[in-house]
Amino acid sequence: MQTVQDAPALRAAIRGWRSKGQTVGFVPTMGNLHAGHQSLIRLARARTDRVVASVFVNPTQFGPNEDFDRYPRTLVQDQAALTAENCDLLFAPDVATMYPFGAQRSVSLHVPQITEILDGAHRPGHFDGVATVVCKLFNLVQPDVAVFGQKDFQQLKVIERLVRDLSLPVKVISAPTFRADDGLALSSRNQYLSAAERARAPLIHDTLRRMRELAGQGHPWQVVEQMAASRLARAGFLPDYTVIRCAEDLAEPAEGQRDGLVALIAARLGHTRLIDNLLFD
Repeated sequence: MQTVQDAPALRAAIRGWRSKGQTVGFVPTMGNLHAGHQSLIRLARARTDRVVASVFVNPTQFGPNEDFDRYPRTLVQDQAALTAENCDLLFAPDVATMYPFGAQRSVSLHVPQITEILDGAHRPGHFDGVATVVCKLFNLVQPDVAVFGQKDFQQLKVIERLVRDLSLPVKVISAPTFRADDGLALSSRNQYLSAAERARAPLIHDTLRRMRELAGQGHPWQVVEQMAASRLARAGFLPDYTVIRCAEDLAEPAEGQRDGLVALIAARLGHTRLIDNLLFD
């Protein structure tokens, strides 16, 4: 696997593949890769001739009191994991490459409405940073296919909206959430959990399953949401939201709606913020 840090080297490699008529898949990450990331690489590999992954801890999607400085940076281990999955190229730029005028003076993209609810309401500006860096990476890599995990469901919907609205020539593919045996969605932030917190963390997935079950039995979704929040709070979580939404656009469902729904949870456990979701269909 080749590793490059600058745009000219990245584009030269991709230009060589394109000259042979090869298709390009792309998996953007912030590094500290786990089995979930590796599953995205495998999906991209199955869909395209060549696979590019990026590792970039994007400063513009972190708020002032979030974990940008302590976010794990493990490039050597990431290179080994990507090599094991037959990734062709790793793009590992620095901040100056991605933001030549500085992160605070960068052109910034805003996707309206869908970025202003749920995680967007609790993390102001987060999705502007996500949309901006993903658009920059798409411009650099110019992939045919880009793969994103469903665990970050709202992010996935933001990127789908971005691609459609800006008519970007890339097909966005969503990959199922990769889970530990006890149901906890894999995340780089799971390593922040203490042993006792890690033992409690699977309650989030269990609560999502309970939400789906109760909604399927005909309970009003508002009642189901309140049940989920209370259940987590009793177990020591601090929920940001426990909601049922339309999977297409995260709008509130109509009364009696049963199809096309997703349950989403964001909650703090100790010093760690965890998110997860579960499609009803």
